[in-house]
Amino acid sequence: MASLRVHQDRLEIHLTSAEKVLSLRRDDIVVPRDDIRSVTITDDPWIWIRGIRAPGAFVPLTLAVGTWKFHGGKDFIVVKNKRPSVIIDIDGGEFARVVVSTNHAVELIGSLKITESDAVTG
Repeated sequence: MASLRVHQDRLEIHLTSAEKVLSLRRDDIVVPRDDIRSVTITDDPWIWIRGIRAPGAFVPLTLAVGTWKFHGGKDFIVVKNKRPSVIIDIDGGEFARVVVSTNHAVELIGSLKITESDAVTG
C-alpha cells in the first residue's frame, strides 16, 4: 500500500514497486501543500473514480492503480479493496485529484492541518 508522508511544504505519496509497475510510473507523487484544496475521507473509494484508465491497472472492486483521464484533466488512483481512502483535490499540478487507500486518513488530515470545514467525511 502506498505510504503518505507529510512535510512542511509538501505531501509525498510513496508508491510500492508493484504500484509503480502497475501504473507505469517511475516517480512518487509530490503535491505542494499550498495546492491542496480539500481532503475527503470515504469508506467507498470506488464511487470517486472518474474517466478512463490510461495507463494503469484495474480489477473491479479489488484494485485500481494508475492515471485516470477525464474531460477536465487527470486523477491518480491507488485503491485496494474496500479500504478507507482519502480523496485529495488539487489546484494546479499534474493531477486534479489523488485517491489513495489508507488506514490513517484522520491522522493525515490532522497533520495537514486541514480545518473541519475543509475536511468532508463521506
